[in-house]
Amino acid sequence: MSPAALDIVLLEPHEAALRSLLQRDDGAEASAYVLFGRADISEDPWSGLPRTRLISHEVIPVAVDEMVSASPAHVTWSTRGFMRILGVAKERGLVAGLVHTHPNAAAFFSDQDDRNETELARTTFNKGVLGLASIVFGRENAMAGRLWVAPGETVMASSISLIGSQIKIARAHVAANEDQILARQAALFGRGFNPVVRGLRVGIVGCGGTGSAVGMLLARLGVGFLGLMDKDIIDVTNLNRVHGSRAADVAASLAKVDILAREIRVAGLGTQVVTTKEWVGHPDLRDLLRSCDVLFGCTDDHQGRLMLNRLAHYYGIPLIDVGLRMRAARSGADYDMTGRVSTIRPGSPCLMCLGVVDPRRAAAEGLRRSDPAEFERRKAEAYVDGGGDPAPAVVTFTTAIACAAVDELIQGLTSFRGSQGMTHNRIRRFDRVEDRAMTCRPVASCPICASQASWGRGDVNPFLGVIG
Repeated sequence: MSPAALDIVLLEPHEAALRSLLQRDDGAEASAYVLFGRADISEDPWSGLPRTRLISHEVIPVAVDEMVSASPAHVTWSTRGFMRILGVAKERGLVAGLVHTHPNAAAFFSDQDDRNETELARTTFNKGVLGLASIVFGRENAMAGRLWVAPGETVMASSISLIGSQIKIARAHVAANEDQILARQAALFGRGFNPVVRGLRVGIVGCGGTGSAVGMLLARLGVGFLGLMDKDIIDVTNLNRVHGSRAADVAASLAKVDILAREIRVAGLGTQVVTTKEWVGHPDLRDLLRSCDVLFGCTDDHQGRLMLNRLAHYYGIPLIDVGLRMRAARSGADYDMTGRVSTIRPGSPCLMCLGVVDPRRAAAEGLRRSDPAEFERRKAEAYVDGGGDPAPAVVTFTTAIACAAVDELIQGLTSFRGSQGMTHNRIRRFDRVEDRAMTCRPVASCPICASQASWGRGDVNPFLGVIG
């Protein structure tokens, strides 16, 4: 059986730390260590093949007294520190990693790199560590990466991603930019834009008013791989908002994901679509979620949002979360019609710190799924929230905030609004014709975004460190 395809993710704070550590004024090569979290995906939903995802978890410098020699053509250091790194990796279930530079050459692994790493890999596996990763930084910010999966056997990275306020993905094999369907957006963003978008794996959680609009927009943007996740069946109150839905779909009791997938496939724009009719927390969705480059959260489910919030940090997958609050005018009070787009990633405030998720509502939703009878009993006694009248919604507003969410992805890929990258919390007041970006810092006690312990941690047992 051939080794799993390999993706490497460097979180923005880690990549910045590496660039700082490895910059040498004399032009000599330099080196550092990285501990990686690992995701073992048994079946990529689009290819059906296994994938391995490595996510940077911690950067560790090579101690000054362990450096032996360095020049523009080589770098040598003592293995004492490497042995310590292997001990930490084994204890914490992480992958040990080496990073070194070729400041005056392309990013590639030289014959000398092969010889040196062969011995280090043999030691790695003798110590019982999960693997040895290696990255080379070349000139002009080029990178190459690989994973030693056994002594004498490597897998080259099919993609290396830099994830932060911007999203930069370098793929080993890039499709030719010959797609006439997308020629006009290439005229705006350049010839390199469409191939990047064609290679994107994007998951959409929730395929209702906002999620269906996001899905249709992403397909027409040229996204190559879409994963649709929603357990709900279409009903008559959804017809005025769910893009692609028809009155006959209600009579046929079609799932929202099937309706959206049908419309995307019929359009014939080259997007490969997979669907899962399940709640986002179900174990069957884990391979799909972990295979994505970007996730869109288009659900009003607080427990689901909490799960996606953690997943974004554990796996370095940016989450663009979308929300709406619509309140009718009453007794002389004004309308309150607010849309929100929050971009969640390691290094920015999470949904808890932004006040988007209500833990009490999340707990009630979990109880409703696990023990409906107990949920109803507690609701009758006013111990839980939820289950009230559906929130107001209008198609123009759900579609407009979906456009804002997809625009945030485009900003992450192109920086068309400026080099600051994606805004972590964008608020749109439809009733006031007002757009603003909110600033916020992580709450000091937040275990998700204030601490780096979960950043890039990858697979742990239990999943995402959550029991139950």
